[in-house]
Amino acid sequence: MTEDDRNALTEIWRGAGVMGIILGSIILGIVILSGGEDVSKLETSAEVVDTYKGCDIVRWNAHGLAEYKYFLHCNNTRPVYEQ
Repeated sequence: MTEDDRNALTEIWRGAGVMGIILGSIILGIVILSGGEDVSKLETSAEVVDTYKGCDIVRWNAHGLAEYKYFLHCNNTRPVYEQ
C-alpha cells in the first residue's frame, strides 16, 4: 500500500465517521422531539358487557392490541349450574 492509498483510506474513514456522527445526531434529535408513546393509549380496559347465569361477562382489551378477551366473573361461591 502506497502513501497515497493510505491517505485516501484515512480520508474515507474520516468522512464515514463524520457522516455517522451527523446521521446519529439527526436520528437522536428526531427521537427526542417525538415525545415517545402516550401512556393513556397503552392502558388496558375491562367492562361488563352481559350476564350469564348470575356471572358477569367481562370484555378485556389491551389498547395496544387489536383483540378482545372475554371471561366470566362470578362473585358468589356456588357453582353456576345450581341457579
